[in-house]
Amino acid sequence: MKYYLGIDFGGTNIVAGVVDETYRIIAKHRNRTRREESFETIVADIAETAYAAVSDAGMTIRDMESVGLGAPGSISPQTNKLLYNNNLNWYNVPLPDEMASHFPVPVLIRNDADCAALGEALAGAANGYDHVLTLTLGTGVGGGIIVGKKIFSGCDRMGGEIGHTKLIFGGARCTCGQLGCLEAYASATALIRQTIEAMEEHPESLLSEQCGGDPAAVDAQTAFDAARRGDRTAQEVVDRFITYLAAGISSLVAVIRPQIVVIGGGISNEREYLLTPLNQKLKELTYSAAQAGVPPVVCAALGNDAGIVGAAMLGRTQI
Repeated sequence: MKYYLGIDFGGTNIVAGVVDETYRIIAKHRNRTRREESFETIVADIAETAYAAVSDAGMTIRDMESVGLGAPGSISPQTNKLLYNNNLNWYNVPLPDEMASHFPVPVLIRNDADCAALGEALAGAANGYDHVLTLTLGTGVGGGIIVGKKIFSGCDRMGGEIGHTKLIFGGARCTCGQLGCLEAYASATALIRQTIEAMEEHPESLLSEQCGGDPAAVDAQTAFDAARRGDRTAQEVVDRFITYLAAGISSLVAVIRPQIVVIGGGISNEREYLLTPLNQKLKELTYSAAQAGVPPVVCAALGNDAGIVGAAMLGRTQI
């Protein structure tokens, strides 16, 4: 049996796991990301977390075939540096070299959303499929594209930014500074904004009751909960949100033609209340749907473990 070390790293937590070649996580270890510390100190914390996971598995680092790290941002193949991580204010930092200095085995680094997509493709909801589109609906819209069981991110690894495809020309401003991105309409943040706007326009709706009359208490579940209670305003909010999401996915399907689409993030917890109308709208909005069909949309299966599995398997699938 071969073993791989996967690390899921973000602005809040560092989680490392030992994964075997059947994608089973043998042991995990978690530490808080000390965002206030220097780049070198945080990388040392990542290494410490990784070694702790290996120890928890009763192994040594030499038992690992490779170390894989999923990190927010992109590594430039030209400069071998992480170009930008807004959570930590890292710009052009030598993450690959700094990581490699801590490990005596090969180290591979890719975008964290890409790693999560790979994890779902190999061991999660898209297991058995070669061509997969994954979207994570959270603060933004993340995701990844898997082609032939490998991460696709273009010539410079800057591709696959699903949330920043354009949905509405000149539309709402996105956090990236552009107008009309899918993220500005189909993220959890966007749904919260849409819910608050509807609540203010229709104070008689159950949306106000659902959040105790406090707009600050609105979350991505508020509109779905009120819609299930039969509130017409909430149902309109949910329907519009799902339509935005379906429109964005339909464009991606027309270009990529994946076999399956996987939805992750907190909104995916709505399960069939999200999936049934989303799959129907995708059939209505996708080019050549009647002739070529459309891929099914399903919910992610691995949760937070997807990034660990995908990162671990970088050493097995990407080299």
